[in-house]
Amino acid sequence: MSRFFRQAGDSDSDSESDEELMSSGDEAPAKPAASTAKPAMSRFLRTAQSDSSSSSSEEESDDSDDSDDEAPQKKRTGLPRASDSESDEESDEEAPVKILSASEKRLAEMEGTGKAMDNALKINDWVAISNEYDKLTRMVQKQSNVSEPIPPFYIRTLSSLETSVNNAQTKEKEAKKKMNATNAKALTAMKQKVKKALKEYEREVKLFQTDPEAFEREFSATVAPEAPAPRAPRKKARDEESGEEDETFQTVGKGGKAMQFTAEGIFKNLQAVQEARGKKNTDRAEQIRILEKLLEVAVTTYQRIRVLLALISSRFDYNSSVASHMPNELWLSAQREVDQLIAIIASDRKYSIEEVVSLEYDELAERTPADEPDGILRVRGSIISFIDRLDDEFTKSLQNIDPHGTEYVERLKDEKVLYCTICRAQEFYEKTNQAEPLGRVIMRRTEHIYSKPDAVVQALEQASEASDIKPNMTLSLQTSTSGLVHALCVHLYKTGNSLLRTRAMLSHIFHHALHNDFYSGRDMLLMSHLQESIHQADVATQILYNRTVVQLGLCAFRCGLIKEAQGTLQDIFTTQRVKELLAQGVHQQRFQVLTPEQEKAERQRQLPFHMHINTELLEAAFLVSSMLVEIPLLASIDSEEQKRKAISKPFRRLLDFADRQVFTGPPESTRDHIMQASKALQDGEWEKCRDLIQDIKIWSLMPEATAVKEMLAKRIQEQGLRTYLFTYAPHYSTLSLALLSRTFSLPLRTVTSIVSKMIWNEELAASLDQSKGVVVFHRIEHSRAQQLALSIADKVSAMVDQNEKTLDLKMGGGATWGDRADGAKGEKRGEQTQERRGRGERTRGARGGARGGRGSRFAQGLGNAQRVG
Repeated sequence: MSRFFRQAGDSDSDSESDEELMSSGDEAPAKPAASTAKPAMSRFLRTAQSDSSSSSSEEESDDSDDSDDEAPQKKRTGLPRASDSESDEESDEEAPVKILSASEKRLAEMEGTGKAMDNALKINDWVAISNEYDKLTRMVQKQSNVSEPIPPFYIRTLSSLETSVNNAQTKEKEAKKKMNATNAKALTAMKQKVKKALKEYEREVKLFQTDPEAFEREFSATVAPEAPAPRAPRKKARDEESGEEDETFQTVGKGGKAMQFTAEGIFKNLQAVQEARGKKNTDRAEQIRILEKLLEVAVTTYQRIRVLLALISSRFDYNSSVASHMPNELWLSAQREVDQLIAIIASDRKYSIEEVVSLEYDELAERTPADEPDGILRVRGSIISFIDRLDDEFTKSLQNIDPHGTEYVERLKDEKVLYCTICRAQEFYEKTNQAEPLGRVIMRRTEHIYSKPDAVVQALEQASEASDIKPNMTLSLQTSTSGLVHALCVHLYKTGNSLLRTRAMLSHIFHHALHNDFYSGRDMLLMSHLQESIHQADVATQILYNRTVVQLGLCAFRCGLIKEAQGTLQDIFTTQRVKELLAQGVHQQRFQVLTPEQEKAERQRQLPFHMHINTELLEAAFLVSSMLVEIPLLASIDSEEQKRKAISKPFRRLLDFADRQVFTGPPESTRDHIMQASKALQDGEWEKCRDLIQDIKIWSLMPEATAVKEMLAKRIQEQGLRTYLFTYAPHYSTLSLALLSRTFSLPLRTVTSIVSKMIWNEELAASLDQSKGVVVFHRIEHSRAQQLALSIADKVSAMVDQNEKTLDLKMGGGATWGDRADGAKGEKRGEQTQERRGRGERTRGARGGARGGRGSRFAQGLGNAQRVG
């Protein structure tokens, strides 16, 4: 028996004893039965009880997998006891095995993949994220193959991935140390994959973003369970029998502290969130989720107002970086919550949100309007600040999106809901008679419509009316968009805020210029005297002033007022910083290097792409206007000293460069067309000049392009006639009006009018003989003394101008384009200068001669420039 148990417990000792038995020859013949039976028994027990010793690999695998289960099995021998069976039954009842359906298995695999992506996102491993996303996409494809709907988990993952990719790319642009090439390539690939998936599941994403809970309920209702529910544990069954159920939702916060989201403890949770706001390592996304839960359990109006104020502020604080913009999902959520807040305040006049409120009450207690002496409960907050932030974040997002892609157009569609929110706030402030925030919100509304065509403004107003928003100033109450802009600006003129009045005036002038009402815009600009004080305004207002003056110049060009257009556009083109002054680009000078802070500030004040004024079209209008003014002037000048005096120095510089070219090929750019057209006009080839000007492709971007081309052709004919008369007058004694009419394809009446005007303005020393239909030229040669006298008169006039400019700067009356370029001095000074120079013109004109008072046109052009400026 001892050997039997020894053989059962120890295989090594049994093998040794067996060898001894088999090797001993004495005992073998004495006990043959025992000697044959015991070795067989030992071998049987060895193979039955210790299989693991026969294979070392199986023993290692058993030890690693079931080490906890083998220990009691080695100690325990014999049949199982009753207590063991009872314990097994209890463990089976307490830990039931749940049978998962095929769809549940797929969902579990998706969630596992999502966790892997979250872990990879923490270490910024986009290669792993790309691989896991591909795996997740294949799972969704399999699910669609079995005709199952798209799970909400996948849609939620797509939305979060879009935000993560955008944030990662923003950080990568700002980071000094760039990620490696493989990771960066994976990040770019992920952006394309997510963009493609969002476009494919656009409808599901919109439904999920509108109401996530409804989307999940619809998915749960569609996917029916394929297996019976698992057996409930005993403990849960006992709880159900006793009727004890936990209905409160609990979240364990930082430090293991449980948070209960109930209506009674809403203010304590709200205070805890506000105390954690702004602290380091604060999870802003978790704060937003907590506030969303608090909004769901809020019961009273006061609770909803307090939670909404905190929730909107938390959404704006989610992205702390100044350079990057707010994600679109957060922006849309904030916009909807601002609408909800305005609706709550507007529906119940007993509640009011004000920026300055006494804090003598307990913030952790519920309050009602009955507790206040006047029956109005005032809550500290600012709706207009939320409106300003929404508008600023919308503009910032447009600045950071590629304007040539579809994403920019999709983002631009959100302007409609933003405009509705602004109109809703305006209606609320009109009903509550709050003047200061009403002026600010009307200014925001004006900035969204003053520079847009009528069709876009009508679409925005229709969206506002469809949302049942009816402020006092709407398009339905006005006859046109011009009437709406007029009503909004007139309201701003009556406010006490000088900045709002200035911006409203500039917006109103811009709108007049956009609708080809040049004289109204010019008169408003001159009467406002903004050119005298604009250099003291902020940068944004200076940019608006530059844009307004430029648009006024384009308006004059479209209306055929060439001299006015050239004088208005000349100041900004003289600086050679057009894009910088219009906030459409950052100008880098040759010997000036901007610091990173300065460059960041410059880029932050850039206008969105859809508000840009085409600089190539602007340059074309300026150069063509300069051509029509400068070419006749050059033909009328007969001395080199006078040729150095130019009205448009940029145009004269380009023309001199073109004259120095040895070989001139076919025109390619807009400048080439205009320079070759200028040479043709100098040579009297007005038809070639007209064709070159009309072939410029940029005219197609101008409204009413056909009418503009016809106007330019007419102006080229007239200036061609003037240039011809100035050039060839010394070679003729008489010239037939009929010949001029046929040469320039103009009516005889028009030719007679032009020649008469030139004689009246003393530009041409000639007389008109209408009986014979000819122009009789008079030539008087100047003596040397007369030429010197004319030269001295011009120098004295220039010196007087310089002295007046110096005096104006010392007296503080000088005005600049935001301290960038010399501008006009106002209407009064312009009239005085024009009158003084007019006297000089008449003096010089009385001397006669071939010049015939030609210098008067130079002074006249400058006077017009000062008047328009």
